[in-house]
Amino acid sequence: MAALAASESAAAPAVETALEMGGASADAADLSAAWVLSPGGPPSAAAAESMSTLEEDSSDEEDGEGETTPSSPSPSSSSSSPRRSGRAAPAAPSPAALAAMAVGKPTAAPGPASTQAPTPSKPSPSAARPADALDIVFVGAEAAPYSKTGGLGDVMGSLPPALAARGHRVMVVAPRYLTGGAGDAAYAKAVDTGVTATLDLGRCGPQEVGFHHEHRAGVDWVFVSHPAFNRAGTPYCDTGGTAFGDNQFRFALLSLAACEAPLILPIGGFRDGTPPGFPYGQKIAWVANDWHAGLVPLYLAHRYRPHGVYADARCLLAIHNLSHQGVEPAATFDTLGLPGSAWDDLSWRYPEWAQVKGEAVNLLKGAALASDRVVAVSAGYAWEVQTPEGGWGLDGVLQSRASVINGITNGIDEGEWDPAADPHLAPPYAAFSPSDMRGKAACKAALQAELGLPVDPAAPLVVWIGRLDHQKGPDLVLEAAPGLAARGIQTVMLGSGSAELEGRMRAAEAAHPAHFRGWVGFSVPLAHRLTAGGDVLLMPSRFEPCGLNQLYAMRYGTLPVAHATGGLRDTVIDAGGAPGMKDQKTGSYEAAPANVGTGWTFAPPETVPMLRALDAALHTQAHEPARWAAMQAAAMGQDLSWDRAAGAYEQVMRWAALDGAVRGG
Repeated sequence: MAALAASESAAAPAVETALEMGGASADAADLSAAWVLSPGGPPSAAAAESMSTLEEDSSDEEDGEGETTPSSPSPSSSSSSPRRSGRAAPAAPSPAALAAMAVGKPTAAPGPASTQAPTPSKPSPSAARPADALDIVFVGAEAAPYSKTGGLGDVMGSLPPALAARGHRVMVVAPRYLTGGAGDAAYAKAVDTGVTATLDLGRCGPQEVGFHHEHRAGVDWVFVSHPAFNRAGTPYCDTGGTAFGDNQFRFALLSLAACEAPLILPIGGFRDGTPPGFPYGQKIAWVANDWHAGLVPLYLAHRYRPHGVYADARCLLAIHNLSHQGVEPAATFDTLGLPGSAWDDLSWRYPEWAQVKGEAVNLLKGAALASDRVVAVSAGYAWEVQTPEGGWGLDGVLQSRASVINGITNGIDEGEWDPAADPHLAPPYAAFSPSDMRGKAACKAALQAELGLPVDPAAPLVVWIGRLDHQKGPDLVLEAAPGLAARGIQTVMLGSGSAELEGRMRAAEAAHPAHFRGWVGFSVPLAHRLTAGGDVLLMPSRFEPCGLNQLYAMRYGTLPVAHATGGLRDTVIDAGGAPGMKDQKTGSYEAAPANVGTGWTFAPPETVPMLRALDAALHTQAHEPARWAAMQAAAMGQDLSWDRAAGAYEQVMRWAALDGAVRGG
């Protein structure tokens, strides 16, 4: 096979010079763990009809205000074998082992004090760099505000500055997309470094890339320049929504260029105010995000470490959405610039139902085996990806890495999502806080008037925000529309996507003009006003790796009714059984008042269970106002910040430093 003919001598262009370079020291410290995992069932098997691992597509875990991308069915089985990486393949996780996946869970999540991670101290942004600071490099296909289609862009734009504020030196590497549109202005302050690298991508031949750099928010933002990134459309698709046929090549360029960046870019002094400085060096804590950066751990293990480069570096694979895996025919192996030793990591077979047959390469599978640690974007998702229902054909591979898989819930920008200072809310009476909720009632009245609904403080206002596709469950809300209207509920949906679902939204509004509004498209200001003015947020997602909308809603005292899956199960404490709440001043867990939670959850993702949970929520609002207010206070009082998530990533990076590095054969 051509794939096995890849040169065993493939090596990075900068290997020789890199041997002479050093990185900043990062003494590994053993930190105590934060182990909490809420049990629950896997996603519905029906989700297998909605997304595709075979399609070069966006990996948005939660859309927020991003663009949407097409999706289709994903594989449910694989014949690939787990990699022999020097660690014994563990058995399927036991209940006790499952409790060892969650790190840095939002502080409203209850549990015995002895099992919680110490609350990370929040350093001053201007604090001097500590002696044990890390050099961290994030690699991903998008990073807000430069490029964004969904939750991945939010993470890449928010988590690195949070780590920089904790004293670390942080670099982000992403493509420099030039589309000929208004978005090109985002790179206006990124300066050409004048440094180029010629990358050996095997049969694709040598490829020259350039690097642009901007130092902002304490982070070195590095953008890879190449003609393959200069085209109209999104990072993944053309203007018609069709995935680019060369996405594997484009993201191989990104990954290999990212591996070169810490060795050759003289930008290491910006963090300390002494620019430009020397390169970062070799002692790097890498964070490779989704399949687009999945070749980073493979290059490290098979192309650099065998030559003594990056021997002390460690790589975390962050899984935001396992349903996109970067699968291409096996013949593309020798276009990746990897030696034959990497074939076992990457080899895969298309499932029987796929139109394409035979052997393939699967970039996310290879990344899962070659990375030193694996992080899923919630504890629940860290468990789900190891099940046949949630593993999208990689459950066996991920079970073999169970001992190094952790779940870390994403954070939110608490400055952007702040009910006390949100510029999108109707002034002057809209601002509110847990201690003064009068502004929330003003937000509800203003929203009802804006949408042409009866202004009635007693009418429950239920909102749904998201992408109109099977995963997010808008069909369940639309199926329930007649029942919602019969209950006197005002329902508002905001989103775009499926043309069929957009049409059903318009039909529901025509059928229930006093109780239903459907906004086709997306509006950031309206999303904020819905989040602030709603009483309840419906989130019936069939699967949800983390979810962001429920975090935004709780920040505004809008209580979620959500399907108990993935990050929703982790972050929404069901009002039927909340064992404890964290005291925000003392950091200790106290017994919670009976039945106080932060929302309601239901399963399975069907209309009847959803309505049952919603009925419980609205009964509480109407008949137990004190309990409702206590739940709002609990939801709004959580630490949902990126600093919490940054502390958890920092902890996993230090654990990885104690492990032996994965190295190719």
